[in-house]
Amino acid sequence: MSMNGEYLRVTPGELARALEDPEWALDFASDVQDQEDEETAPADARHFTTHQTWNLLGFLLKRSDFPVDIVFGEELIPEADDWGYEPPRYLTVDRVRLAADSLNRMTYDDLIHGVDHNELTAAEVYPQIWDSPTSLEWARDLLVPLTEFFQAAASAEHAMVIWLD
Repeated sequence: MSMNGEYLRVTPGELARALEDPEWALDFASDVQDQEDEETAPADARHFTTHQTWNLLGFLLKRSDFPVDIVFGEELIPEADDWGYEPPRYLTVDRVRLAADSLNRMTYDDLIHGVDHNELTAAEVYPQIWDSPTSLEWARDLLVPLTEFFQAAASAEHAMVIWLD
């Protein structure tokens, strides 16, 4: 079984409801995941996954002093059960906007600039596949769709629920 980074765009009203009723939020997230397929464009999707690249992206973003924690989220949803590996967290509309603006100004080459693949092994970045310099390319294809997902959320003034499952 693998750990996957998961994102759910929510309206401010849906976020308020999620904060009051975490069980509703889990059901809502499951319904959205069931309704969408992998063919849905990131800009049109309510759900997005970074699959197993979440920890690599987190390492690279933290190393670059990214201003928003888009891998784990920033605020815990109170009284929520684990949605896989821990309770979900969220980003407010303002934090989603800041993340979208910041993502829009960077490239994957910016993120991996100066990174040695051995740093990933030393930091025990999940999964442990960092045996060559080319392993840094693993998440390249996800940064653009993740950016599009965040930009669409920011344009719609959506918040974001984030979890690992």
